[in-house]
Amino acid sequence: LKCWLTGVPDRFPGVSTAAHPAVQRVLDAAARKGASLEVMYFDSSTHTAEDAAATVGAKLGQIVKSLVFVVQRGDSLEPIICLVSGIDRVDLARLAAVTGEPSIRRASAREARDLTGFTVGGIPPIGHPHSVRVIMDPDLGRFETVWAAAGTDTAVFPVAPATLRLLANASVAPIADEEWREQLPDDQRAPFGLARTDMGGAEAAAGF
Repeated sequence: LKCWLTGVPDRFPGVSTAAHPAVQRVLDAAARKGASLEVMYFDSSTHTAEDAAATVGAKLGQIVKSLVFVVQRGDSLEPIICLVSGIDRVDLARLAAVTGEPSIRRASAREARDLTGFTVGGIPPIGHPHSVRVIMDPDLGRFETVWAAAGTDTAVFPVAPATLRLLANASVAPIADEEWREQLPDDQRAPFGLARTDMGGAEAAAGF
């Protein structure tokens, strides 16, 4: 598996080649699946999707938000990571239906850090200390290349959505809040036709 990218700038001002331990965990996770990632390091923070888009010169919709949700399992919490476009919010009711977990909720910043090993703003879709269930919204599939956090709030990597799905072992299902999306400017909206109710349909419609 190789990340073949098109239309990604060859050079970025302020990019560092130094490896951060958190980033190395992401690179190692990709390597275990035979993939090589091109991680970009920046002096400025990419803590928010808006920051990341401005830093790499991408559209907001191309930024992957890795959001941590949790389900109570006895005395412990089980994390579920949602991958959504930078313009989207997760619809909790849709997520509950997709996961079959009616009590699912958003993790606190501390819970997210404790469960994934990464801090909010730099949580990647891969590289977590334990196997994590990942749900990926099909809206990300409308782009040839998307950008995800690489373990810190100053590191990101570009990747094709189909490759991202494979690396994260993600299930593709519509989890974005459509009412929120309807409030966005027309040029930021994704076609609602991508949001199929069946998993195979969502993957096919999104180019996965």
